[in-house]
Amino acid sequence: MAPSTIPGDGDDGQQLLTGDEVEPLLVAAVAHAGGDLLQWRLDHVDHDPQRSTTATYLATVRWTFGEREELLGCSVRAQGPSRTDDVAEIFSDGETAAAVWIYPTDPDLPGLARAAFAERMVELVNEHRLVGRPVGLDDVELTMIGYRPRRRAVLRMRVRGEVFFVKVLRPDQFDAVLSRHLLLSEAHVPAPEVVATTDDHLLVLRELPGRPLALAMFDDEPPCDGQTVVELLERLPPGVARLERRPPWTDAVDHYAQIIAHSLPEQAERAEQLASAIRSGLAGVPLGDEPTHGDFHEGQVHVDGGRIVGLLDVDTIGPGRRADDLACLVAHLSTVQRMDERQTRNVHALIRGWVPVFDERVDATELRLRAGAVIISLATGPHRGQEPDWEGETITILDAAEALVRQVS
Repeated sequence: MAPSTIPGDGDDGQQLLTGDEVEPLLVAAVAHAGGDLLQWRLDHVDHDPQRSTTATYLATVRWTFGEREELLGCSVRAQGPSRTDDVAEIFSDGETAAAVWIYPTDPDLPGLARAAFAERMVELVNEHRLVGRPVGLDDVELTMIGYRPRRRAVLRMRVRGEVFFVKVLRPDQFDAVLSRHLLLSEAHVPAPEVVATTDDHLLVLRELPGRPLALAMFDDEPPCDGQTVVELLERLPPGVARLERRPPWTDAVDHYAQIIAHSLPEQAERAEQLASAIRSGLAGVPLGDEPTHGDFHEGQVHVDGGRIVGLLDVDTIGPGRRADDLACLVAHLSTVQRMDERQTRNVHALIRGWVPVFDERVDATELRLRAGAVIISLATGPHRGQEPDWEGETITILDAAEALVRQVS
């Protein structure tokens, strides 16, 4: 690999991995694996300014057995390879190294190599007797729901009409996530039932009842009232407040503003001003010791008949402030993209109905400033996911943050 294709010492890799200059690296990596790279395009970017960049690429590769679509992953770190980077192939010019892998051999998600293949999951289903009788390959259908390279993956697994979700976790996170599920189960909080675990850090969960709030929020009739939302959070047991603290979104507002500044420089000043207003507005507010969800939004809640019947993604539960959770929900509801007229009307009605209830439970200024911080974090999503109009979507999301901050500034 020519030195010109690798960033200099201390470079976080963002320029290399998001531009055409990455092609020689991808060509070399595919050739090392025995293939020829025919074409590629950037699919996903995770950029941590001045620290690291991880990107994935949709690629067409010619192998000895024929052509196939592949997902290539690459990480560059300003301080050089991490311990788990060594699981991938390392390409270096002698000064800086790039770790490259081909999905599903993600260096930080060892279980993905099992979860991605129905043949392997048939073995798991039968070993744990998930459906009470033996199944074959034709009985198992896998669908990738979400994949954050080197962080986590979630797959839907349908087995003879029953549905399970498979969480692919990092080894250093697995025990903590499992214990959180068990803690909520013992407290009768409607978190998903754990039905199987594996040595390669897969957590298999039974599907929740009801409908996702992310769908029900578009209904003409409200899926539930704001007090029901608050009461769900109040059901989190006291033991949650004794878990390791996860920093609130507001602690990272400058970090996310910096990411926006790197990807969309013309919005840098605006993002930084919003972050400054949020930071100063919340100065002196203590962290709080209430049990919190940590990433509470419409995608985490299932509803049925006006009741909340399920709570997802409890990996992040821990001590915090009730305003953290309620603000996270307000932020997500305020930034739903690509809605039609009816959907927009119903979601806005939901916000108008719920926010006054939330204002009775937490300080109204704090709620809006914390929601603004979450929205700034969400504004990094369109670029990370390489949405077709990511610049426009980023600006629209920042508009929502600014509207909330202006209400109390």
